[in-house]
Amino acid sequence: MSATPVRRVHRMPFGAEVRDDGGVRFRLWAPAERRIALVLEDRGERLAMEPRDGGWHELVTDRAAPGSRYRFELERGLRVPDPASRFQPDDVHGPSEVIDPASYAWADGAWRGRPWHEAVVYELHVGAFTPQGTFLAAAEKLDHLVRLGVTSIELMPIADFPGERSWGYDGVLPFAPDASYGRPEHLKALVDAAHARNVMVLLDVVYNHFGPDGNYLPLYAPQVFTDRHETPWGNALNFDGPGSRPVRELVIENALYWLEELHLDGLRLDAVDAILDDSRPHVLEELAARARVLAGDRHVHLILENANNEARWLERDAANRPRHYTAQWNDDVHHGLHTAATGERGGYYAEYCGDTSKLARALAEGFAFQGEPMAYLGRERGEPSAHLPPTAFVAFLQNHDQIGNRACGDRLCGGAPPETVRAVAAAYLLAPQIPLLFMGEEWAAPEPFPFFCDFDEPLATAVRDGRRNEFAGFPEFADERARERIPDPTAEATFRSAKLDWAKRDAEPHASWLDWYRRILAVRRAEIVPRLADVRGGPGEYRVHGDGVFAVRWRLGDDAVLGLHANLGPRRFAGPFDLGRAPRRILWREGGEDGAGLAPWSVVWWLEEF
Repeated sequence: MSATPVRRVHRMPFGAEVRDDGGVRFRLWAPAERRIALVLEDRGERLAMEPRDGGWHELVTDRAAPGSRYRFELERGLRVPDPASRFQPDDVHGPSEVIDPASYAWADGAWRGRPWHEAVVYELHVGAFTPQGTFLAAAEKLDHLVRLGVTSIELMPIADFPGERSWGYDGVLPFAPDASYGRPEHLKALVDAAHARNVMVLLDVVYNHFGPDGNYLPLYAPQVFTDRHETPWGNALNFDGPGSRPVRELVIENALYWLEELHLDGLRLDAVDAILDDSRPHVLEELAARARVLAGDRHVHLILENANNEARWLERDAANRPRHYTAQWNDDVHHGLHTAATGERGGYYAEYCGDTSKLARALAEGFAFQGEPMAYLGRERGEPSAHLPPTAFVAFLQNHDQIGNRACGDRLCGGAPPETVRAVAAAYLLAPQIPLLFMGEEWAAPEPFPFFCDFDEPLATAVRDGRRNEFAGFPEFADERARERIPDPTAEATFRSAKLDWAKRDAEPHASWLDWYRRILAVRRAEIVPRLADVRGGPGEYRVHGDGVFAVRWRLGDDAVLGLHANLGPRRFAGPFDLGRAPRRILWREGGEDGAGLAPWSVVWWLEEF
């Protein structure tokens, strides 16, 4: 892509920075410590750091170099890794390694990313995506994804976590790619290879908590956490209290680091409803603003997971550009499609099962709940979203949460009939919202994706028991012996069960599934994507004609009207639909159409062109 190699370095106000003169600057925020020592483990040396204002400690030395392994020693003698470590070769409790990011020669100097409306996102877990479970092995599968029609991969969190296997949401060293996946230069090689194929790379990042094992921050910087706010994981990160500025910088610099030094095309921020900040500007606003300044003319996309459905973060400016965040994962679309396919009513599914209007509204307007009461929560949920463009939402039928949070991690294709799965998949893959596939979905991979981790005792027992007790309220797991069937999240076999078996891809029935996904995504690429470039807010309208039967119309960026007629149920709909008119050009038929009606599990996509 670029004849001249490019070097990329994100200059951070903390951590280990290789200087132009060959020395290394070390800087740590440790306000609870009067003295900090730098321990160079390769040389067996202990060097005193200089205290600075505001709780900072700093040292510039020529005794360290790229490849040096180091830790910080607290006054009590405890040695801890660098919270801004770029690499942890011996896991979260071991020494950090000095990395010179300028040593990697990038080949993608001409890369400016891709517009968001072109995105077809493919979520993957690096460890389970391939037998090897590494960045370099994932790069070898990129050609498969290009042929499928994917334009962006989204990596589940890779920040260093304890042990050799994890979903990644218990990471404790946010700048260090986990060593079980490879070294930082291997991640850069994956990004380089993706860009060479015109594929974007997004990363899932966690800014709402740290994991329970390997987080040393409270020992020397207790201000990192606050008891003013509570999250599902305990005390919240301190974004708005005394001493919060370095905490905000830790998170914001981490985002900028991934975007600049690793040249990623975007970030997906996990559970921002648990990022609690009463100050102004909100840390999410500040992060987005600084990321967009850094991006300049590059296409950089910031995606949210937000259970509160706060449309304010997705607002567009007069030029239709995101003011803050590009899009949000749309759980409402998933819940509507999943309950249509399965009839499940447990937990929050009860809010959607049998209520077709919620699915139709989520497809047409973004959120199903836009301020209405949600009985499951016992409060109102959401904000008005119909004025937003459909590309402000990411739609999916499967993802790591919706599979992995099931007791056994079973996929939809394992329980629902093929015609049902194809119908509900067709209902989101051609919608003007941005589609996301979960790894293996494209060939109906039978492997589950259960929750897994690699904690030592006694934490392992607590997680194992907690996981099983979590499902005690479900009728099928009310009996203790039934709960014993739930996979042990700490067992290596549980992780192994999640690895995709690529040998199945080319055998039936999986080859036919793969062909189906390739064909429908080709229709999206040819017919839908070009019409999304200038799509504005408020384009959708919908009608519900019965249980599982509905119609949606969207006016797209070129003024063509995209229409969907769907019967996501087991009974024939005799028709007629009262939304959509002739002449229309059919883009895709799934199932059967009989005159004005639809057979069970049928979907028709069409265009009105003027």
